[in-house]
Amino acid sequence: MSVGMGGVSPVLVGRETELGALDGAFAGVLTGTARAVLLGGEAGVGKSRLVEEFSARARAQGARLLLGGCLELGVDGFPFAPFTAVLRQLVRELGTDGVAELVGGRTSELARLLPEFGEPEGDGSGHHQARLFELVLTLLDRLAQRGPVVLVIEDAHWADRSSRDLLAFLIRNLGAVAALMVVVTYRTDELHRGHPLRPLLAELDRLERVARHELDRLTRQEVGELMTRLRGTEPDGGRVEKFFTRSEGNPLFVEALMEADGRIACELPESLRDLLLAGVERLPEETGELLRVAGAGGVRIEHRLLAAVSGLDERALTRSLRPAVENNVLVVEGEGYRFRHALIREAIHDDLLPGEHTRLHTRYAEALEDDVTLVPPGRAAAELAHHWYAAHNLEWALISAWKAAQEADRAAAYAEELRMRERVLELWERVPDAEQKIGATRQEALRQAVWAAEWAGDGERGIKLASAALREADDPLSRAWLLERRGRMRHQLGRRDWLEDLQEAVRLVPAEPPSAARAQALAALAQHLFLGVGVKEAKRTADEALEAARAAGDRKSEAHVLLSLICLMDEPDYEKGVGEEGEGWYLLDQAERIAEEMGAGQLMLRGAINRSHLLEGSGRHAEAVEVAARGIERAKEIGLFCIQGSFLSINHAESLHSLGRWDEAVEVIERALEADPPRAHRACLVLLRGELGLARGDHPLAERGLEVAYQFSRWEVDRRLQEHYPVLRLEAGLRLAEGDPRAALAALEPVLKATGRPDDSRYAWPVLAIGAAACHTVAELEPLAARAAGLAVQGPVQRAWSLTFRAESARCRGRDPRWDSVADAWAELGQPYPRAQALYRAAEHDAAEGRRARAVERLAEAAVLARDLGAAPLLADVEDLRQRLGSGARASSSHGLTARELEVLARLVDGGSNKEIAEALFISAKTASVHVSNILAKLGVSSRTEAAAAARRLGLLAGDRSSVA
Repeated sequence: MSVGMGGVSPVLVGRETELGALDGAFAGVLTGTARAVLLGGEAGVGKSRLVEEFSARARAQGARLLLGGCLELGVDGFPFAPFTAVLRQLVRELGTDGVAELVGGRTSELARLLPEFGEPEGDGSGHHQARLFELVLTLLDRLAQRGPVVLVIEDAHWADRSSRDLLAFLIRNLGAVAALMVVVTYRTDELHRGHPLRPLLAELDRLERVARHELDRLTRQEVGELMTRLRGTEPDGGRVEKFFTRSEGNPLFVEALMEADGRIACELPESLRDLLLAGVERLPEETGELLRVAGAGGVRIEHRLLAAVSGLDERALTRSLRPAVENNVLVVEGEGYRFRHALIREAIHDDLLPGEHTRLHTRYAEALEDDVTLVPPGRAAAELAHHWYAAHNLEWALISAWKAAQEADRAAAYAEELRMRERVLELWERVPDAEQKIGATRQEALRQAVWAAEWAGDGERGIKLASAALREADDPLSRAWLLERRGRMRHQLGRRDWLEDLQEAVRLVPAEPPSAARAQALAALAQHLFLGVGVKEAKRTADEALEAARAAGDRKSEAHVLLSLICLMDEPDYEKGVGEEGEGWYLLDQAERIAEEMGAGQLMLRGAINRSHLLEGSGRHAEAVEVAARGIERAKEIGLFCIQGSFLSINHAESLHSLGRWDEAVEVIERALEADPPRAHRACLVLLRGELGLARGDHPLAERGLEVAYQFSRWEVDRRLQEHYPVLRLEAGLRLAEGDPRAALAALEPVLKATGRPDDSRYAWPVLAIGAAACHTVAELEPLAARAAGLAVQGPVQRAWSLTFRAESARCRGRDPRWDSVADAWAELGQPYPRAQALYRAAEHDAAEGRRARAVERLAEAAVLARDLGAAPLLADVEDLRQRLGSGARASSSHGLTARELEVLARLVDGGSNKEIAEALFISAKTASVHVSNILAKLGVSSRTEAAAAARRLGLLAGDRSSVA
């Protein structure tokens, strides 16, 4: 078993609780519920032994065990080290063809981890890391479909940034893989206050599918049991007390203190380092010398590399190694060795004299320079950078850091690339002729660092690096490039000075001759002007950018600008459909055609975002669902689900919400949230989830949506109606549901002033409708009515909202609200929830006018709609009014089953499994399982067979559900 940095005891004592927790989590995995267990403890406390025991038990139940350990190479790390080890294991077990088959032949990104898959495609641009993450998730998913999988990542406290990010991504997306269990071990004594693993552990610990356990030290009784099992004889009480006192219950220390005859070692220093070194010092001198050589190489070292650095022939090397292996200081692992515990290696390495330290690291670096095959493929650059830096050889530290940065870029390990780029800059002034050494200018080194920071998502560092580069940059085009990137990062972080950067970038690029640089700078300025300043200036800039792009023949910028222009239209033509002459559709068709011709994946996804947005605004909800769903699948294929796929998920969920497919909408939202989307996308998704929660009576969920939305860059969302107005609408709706109409109206005050923004009417009408519902006096209504009078009404959705507003206004003024026309408008759009609300309002009016029979008829239809949606508050209002009318609640001919549950029941009667039902109804297997459980409960049966029999006996599948009250 590859345990990375930890030691493995031959026995396991005192871990019944933790082992039970692991077994329990795996039992859940066997039933299709993915789990993760975070296992912490101090060095030597027995994490690796516990994992080994659990792994053996899991294997006995048919699990595939995947093992990866993090490497200790200082702060530099080796990008994706544990996942590279896992992939290498799969290649050994399945072959490259077998792995390729699992991922549908899409192995180009896997080549960033293992050279067996050829050369990675692309130039290492920002989406490659996301694509790699999605591909690893797909690989695990396909493996889990064959049987349960246990992924063990040991020593996460030494994980590099990229490995941490990938690990977090997998755990957040556990819901996408049924039979997977992830076990992560880490050393608690390594987690200082600023350790990067601390916030990640805290975040993951809050996830529903994650359990966190920390191993305590052994009790005195357990130390005695451990001693007995190590030597086969029970020690006396005095000896147990000595071991317990000296070891303080750490199993590793108990073993280290024990002599061959079972007695405790004498005259050992009390510190951990001296205790660990004492075992090494008892070895032959030549073995101790070799261990000092091995200690400089890291916790694991290849046999050939150790031979090259030590200078020993094979016979002498074997003679020196054997005592270390026999005394369990070193453990044979594959074609190399690892220290039984990382602390042993650390103690040996720390005991080196300064001259020895420099000399050994130099020898390692020189050996690797002579033969990079001395380490596994892909590790040479990172190890060379580590050793040259540790050897204080500044020239070769610079050169190797530059090469390591390039390797990290090809592997889409942008955090590691940034670290190496900054190492280059750190050493630049200390190395004479640095430019000649790496074949690049300092300005180029700074630009590369800025690029890496942007793709790594480290805007703070990126801004500082761009500022440093600008202080040294003389060329106007270089300055423009840097200003554009600094402006974008400043905008993303909510800085107020982003506009000056983008404007200056445009000013620095001359209009003549036409150039792609000019077009790109203008396109970026236009997009961000719209997001943060105003429409007129953005439109003028976009028009100029389009002209510049076409003059320069820059098709990519042209498509980019066309997609921005759609957002800048005064009012997108929601009356027109696909293929008609509406301006918005025409611009969209142009942009998408260019994107398709160029094979520009990101532009194609942006086109899907805009198209689904326009379709939803036009009331073509089903088409919007299809476009967004296809876009999401495309985003997954090219590794951009976390970014553009999460944006498409917002549109997808919004359209599903409109159609009343609320369970599906929740699933889309949860999947997108698990992918850790950008902050703005997360806010929108949580807000949508809150809106669904409000409709279903979950006020805490709605409050959470508001909280997250208001935390998101208030200065920015105030200017983006599609993000800000829904927040106001949810807050007003929640306050109204709580019985506080005044608070609801107060929340809407920001909407009362016309914005002059595109899509003002699209986002203002729904908010005004909520406001009108909160009004009880004409005085309260007047400001809303004045705002509504200045709004356009374009397309069937806005007409339905305007009719809703006018009906509520008429109610407030004591006039006929004409709810029939409202209900009909929503029915034509296929939106069941607002139709049910309109029917309820119509019934209220009928009841007030004495039209009891008509009111009861409307309430019956509203009840069916509300029940099918799970809109508990509306259903309660409907039932309350029915009771007040004296109608009573007629017995349901469907025995309380919703429309969706009747659909599930029909397929259950036909013998469909949960998976088959899910595929037929386009829902998840989990949702199908929930529906089946609800059906069994409502019918009072305990099995699917009994449910089918009851359905036939009661005739549940033959009646007209519309008659159900």
